[in-house]
Amino acid sequence: MSLRPAPPGRVPTLTEVVRMPEAQAPAAAVPAPAADPQAFAPTVPASLEQLRGGGVVTGPKAIDEDELVQRVLADLQRQIDLMLEVKLREVLAPALTRATDALMREARTELASTLRDIVSRAVAQELSRHR
Repeated sequence: MSLRPAPPGRVPTLTEVVRMPEAQAPAAAVPAPAADPQAFAPTVPASLEQLRGGGVVTGPKAIDEDELVQRVLADLQRQIDLMLEVKLREVLAPALTRATDALMREARTELASTLRDIVSRAVAQELSRHR
């Protein structure tokens, strides 16, 4: 039987400051953060002039419209190719099966006819040799 601590009743969000009670803190704990939560708040420029004046803007990279169009078209092309291949296989499989069956029947008929002709000639030659 293991002695696991019970899970917390509520999970804190990333913006909350969580302090561990002294009884649960490990012996070699890292010093607690400053009591002032504003000490860790991100600094935001007060105006657009500060942004334009050389302030560093971190955020998502601006998306190039042409690049986005190319990505979407490439993705659509792959999907269309896959769908077209599947549909063609569904449509062509029965038609190719019928054509193959018909071709095999014709080949068997022709082979049987040719074989009968060859055998009848061979029999005729043997009969002529014996006479």
